[in-house]
Amino acid sequence: MSLAILASRALHGFQALPVKVEVHVGAGLPAFNIVGLPDTGVRESRERVRSALLSGGYTFPAGRITVNLAPADLPKHSGRFDLAIALGILLATGQIPALRPDQAVHQIPDHVFVGELSLTGTLGAINGALAIALAVARDAPGAILVMPAASAAVAAQVPGISVCSAETLADVANALARGQAMPRAQPLPPGRQPEAPPCLSEVIGQAAGRRALEIAACGGHSLLMCGPPGVGKSMLAQRLPGLLPPLAVAQRLEVAALHGLAGHDIAPSDQPPFRAPHHTASTPAVVGGGAWPRPGEISLAHNGVLFLDEIPEFQRAVLESLREPLETGQVSIARARISCTFPARFQLVAAMNPCPCGWAGHARRVCTCAPGRVEAYRRRLSGPLLDRIDLHVGLTTPETSWLSAACGERSDEVRQRVLRCRSNQLDRQGCTNAQLEGAALRRHAEPTTQAANLLRDAAQHWGWSARVMHRLLRVSRTLADMASSDTVSAEHVAEALQFRPTWGEQYH
Repeated sequence: MSLAILASRALHGFQALPVKVEVHVGAGLPAFNIVGLPDTGVRESRERVRSALLSGGYTFPAGRITVNLAPADLPKHSGRFDLAIALGILLATGQIPALRPDQAVHQIPDHVFVGELSLTGTLGAINGALAIALAVARDAPGAILVMPAASAAVAAQVPGISVCSAETLADVANALARGQAMPRAQPLPPGRQPEAPPCLSEVIGQAAGRRALEIAACGGHSLLMCGPPGVGKSMLAQRLPGLLPPLAVAQRLEVAALHGLAGHDIAPSDQPPFRAPHHTASTPAVVGGGAWPRPGEISLAHNGVLFLDEIPEFQRAVLESLREPLETGQVSIARARISCTFPARFQLVAAMNPCPCGWAGHARRVCTCAPGRVEAYRRRLSGPLLDRIDLHVGLTTPETSWLSAACGERSDEVRQRVLRCRSNQLDRQGCTNAQLEGAALRRHAEPTTQAANLLRDAAQHWGWSARVMHRLLRVSRTLADMASSDTVSAEHVAEALQFRPTWGEQYH
């Protein structure tokens, strides 16, 4: 009887939880069993491991093999445990010399093995390499992560972690048998960076829209734009990423890891992501889901911008599913077999027409929609969702021709002001104004007496909820930062109120 224990990792949403791979080889009728809540992909490891060992010139034991993936109550999927299982068999049968012959249980300490085997014994790239590396760096910074060469180059981009690469099972087994260090993986060279966002100077006119966009960028606020077709709603939204600060190293890796879990391998970039799903997208596509949950659009927009064009055309279930992530910055997905959480700290920007035909309230065009149809169109956005949007702005068609209008400020000019405001917020409170909560909101956004009276009168007149009041305070704090003011005064609250019109007055 012989037992070997190695460490691996199981993807559980955005987390890569530690798994102990226990391999027992004993006497008895030939059998190969894998226990510990494996799915079909894990159970099929038996055939891959058997063929890989024989192809590599090793002996496959004729006894009874039992593999336990602990903890037993954690569901396991995919073939990333192949490498650990194969090495466990070689250790348990003495084909790799034990590091500590005096111990009954053979182990390889301070190593984490992750890799899927082909029938020839080569190691193929795995999904979620960056998420696994981030988890190992966080939980076991001194461990050595052993991965296939293609995946190791991706994982090596995580600072503070040792990643070794291997092309075949024999490479790993020979290195362990000889007590040699495996080759360290080199980070991938910088890939093709995404194109720079378009410049804000291309938006002609729309002073109110440009002002709202700058406020949103300075404080990280959500924004809803309403106006007839062609006034520049989509143009403004597409230029928001060009106003935002560059992502920090940890944020870049998080974004790249989430895209990797979704099957989109991208190079880490300091440019905030911009996601614009079509209005026919389903709830799992936007929020995330599947039998083994994968991140949706709101998680792919983490640390960036989620743009919902024609927001009333989205399914009601999709829009309502955004309510919790807008508040918490994460989304929890529960399925029968698994429940996991993905980060979703995105900045929502939405656009809509005032009516189905788009011309309600237009100075020179006539709306052809029946009143009941207009009302039904606007009521597709619920009150709870609207409460969670900080800035509401109505855009109108310019009175003068855009051909004769002058260009506005460039994105890089506005971005300098945004960087200054964001820097002040991080120095003062450690987060953006949009993320202020509870005592921190009262401490950093406390209004003057005159401003508090103005805010109280407006809330009583319109019957606003406490959530709306808090969002008004956050926007007021951002306006004060933009004016380089230490206090939130009445003028800041007054301007914030202009971006919080009653839904009935502005859009009905």
